[in-house]
Amino acid sequence: MWKYNGKTINIGKSWVDDNNIQHPSNWNIWSADEKAAAGLTEVVEETPPDSRLYDWFMDSDGKINKTAINLDDTDAVDGDGQKVKDEAGNQVIRPGVKSNLKREVKTQQGALLAQTDWAIVRKADNGTAIPSDIQAWRDAIRGKATEMENAIDGAENTDAVAALFSGILYDWPEK
Repeated sequence: MWKYNGKTINIGKSWVDDNNIQHPSNWNIWSADEKAAAGLTEVVEETPPDSRLYDWFMDSDGKINKTAINLDDTDAVDGDGQKVKDEAGNQVIRPGVKSNLKREVKTQQGALLAQTDWAIVRKADNGTAIPSDIQAWRDAIRGKATEMENAIDGAENTDAVAALFSGILYDWPEK
């Protein structure tokens, strides 16, 4: 991102400086000295955080402002701070990071198990034995899902949850 006197200058777009000089749309090919002489400054944008863990926005200077999302489920509230109820009068719950991640694990587990559901159906349909390698893999998938969910539940803070992404999460057994 580039700025001229606080105004964002988009690459590929012409721009007008304070002296009413229109600069061409290919200004980005200028040398660093030419850009500096024209009053352009480069703004290096910070890397956004993981949106599964943080609510965030980038300000006009490329700086990230972030707030950790609650790890645990919370009561949904409206703009006035009042608890939100559904049509039946039940409290609406806003899922926390842990609930969302465990739902993701369950979805992935289901997709993996679905690959071999044919063997389970065949067993139920006509009694054909489930091949031992398929049963072992299905058992390993279930065990790994439980291990992932336990690790998610055991994470005490956002950094601990983030560490799970480079470790146990989504490291599924292969067939």
